[in-house]
Amino acid sequence: MTGMTGAMTGMTGAAAREVRARFDDETITVYQAYPARIAEPALEAGTFVDPFKRARMTWIKPSFLWMMYRCGWATKTDQERVLAIDITRDGFEGALSQSCLSHFDRTRFPTAEEWRAAVRSSPVRVQWDPERDLNLNPLPHRAIQIGLSGPAVEQYVENWISGIRDVTPLAREVHAAVVDGSLDAAASLLPEERVYPLPAALAERIA
Repeated sequence: MTGMTGAMTGMTGAAAREVRARFDDETITVYQAYPARIAEPALEAGTFVDPFKRARMTWIKPSFLWMMYRCGWATKTDQERVLAIDITRDGFEGALSQSCLSHFDRTRFPTAEEWRAAVRSSPVRVQWDPERDLNLNPLPHRAIQIGLSGPAVEQYVENWISGIRDVTPLAREVHAAVVDGSLDAAASLLPEERVYPLPAALAERIA
């Protein structure tokens, strides 16, 4: 098994937090789940348009299986359509350069008050949650979620997105294989996710 499956096995000695994603030289893929009323116009326009609300924080997730955990394999209310969004690597790294951790880390902020001030002034939040396996059980390492707000959402919608694909059929196909007990077959369908080569300064910023 390759791709994400390799990342899910033999975790002894691996970093607790790594950005794993499907990417090439120009773009990185992130996932979001929406109802059809938002997904359909976005697919047609190639970016998010009304009724997508730019004023709300929007969370992007490079991990396909974490997205499956979050949306319940595209079965949760208002998360029935899973979208794969290709965004520029410059945009992705630009978002992280404006980010603040969503939790207080005393190794980065002397006081909780300073951390709260940084959160208020940052348009991007970073949160680390346990990665999931094919049965959506937590794994020892953590997957990144990136919350965009204010100017970061504007940049995302207007400049960073290079394409949107509907991967709901893939989600259902993988889930069907899991339900059938065919984990090897399910794993072979997963997008290939590799460790993303973050610049050292960004890796430090997002812990």
